[in-house]
Amino acid sequence: MDLGLKDKKAFVGGGSRGIGKAIALELAREGCDVVIASRTKSALDEAAKEIEDITGRKIIPMALDVTSREDVDRVMAEAVSQLGGLDILVNSASLPGGSPGAVGPIDTVVDEELLGDFDVKYVGALRCARAALPFLKKQPWGRIINISGGNARMAGNLSGGARNVSLVHLTKTLATQVGKFGITVNCIHPGITRTERTVSLMEARGKELGVSPAEAEAQDFTDGSPRTNHINRMVDASEIGFLTAYLASDKSWAVTGEVIMAGGGTGNSVYY
Repeated sequence: MDLGLKDKKAFVGGGSRGIGKAIALELAREGCDVVIASRTKSALDEAAKEIEDITGRKIIPMALDVTSREDVDRVMAEAVSQLGGLDILVNSASLPGGSPGAVGPIDTVVDEELLGDFDVKYVGALRCARAALPFLKKQPWGRIINISGGNARMAGNLSGGARNVSLVHLTKTLATQVGKFGITVNCIHPGITRTERTVSLMEARGKELGVSPAEAEAQDFTDGSPRTNHINRMVDASEIGFLTAYLASDKSWAVTGEVIMAGGGTGNSVYY
């Protein structure tokens, strides 16, 4: 299927590693030129070279602090200038799982860390969307995809759950406001996803269980484990990239204001 993405221009926040990097790679494979943005320039440079070498597309690394409106506005304008336009915005900037002081019992939550998590993931996405919209509105076509997380549907992780829920609300609100300009807005909830961090996480999990990292992962994704899903394996970051490419494509006009869980099937709740 031709997704109609050849020569489209994309901006991927959080694109230097993990899910954001996988998304940038898949968009480039589909023919997009991509700006990848995050805080760490060295990681961006490395990721940009890797993606360029694989795809042959133009990949532009740009350092960005999404907690600063001035920085977001400046970087977005420069990104559009270097790309020659903007068609797609992906908001994937966040600290996976949330800050340590914002994820425990309520009586231990550190207010500053909780607010910091919201400032990056929710308000950061709002800032990026606000900066991108004037450019997206210049043509009758645009896509915004927000990368949230499955914690939105599970109680327990105060930061991870609450900031992800807020991103869902932003998604629907934006969709109602910008659809008339030919812009769709959707949200993806990744579950536990294989990224560069997985090796160290599974090593720690193996030590906790007294088994090898491979055995720990297998145990976590078998029937009966509280971490399991319906496909009994960990979803790879590339698979989030595939879904994002579809939502960014010319084939997804009928889908906007929606949330898609991409965790391999987790839990047995029915959503309607």
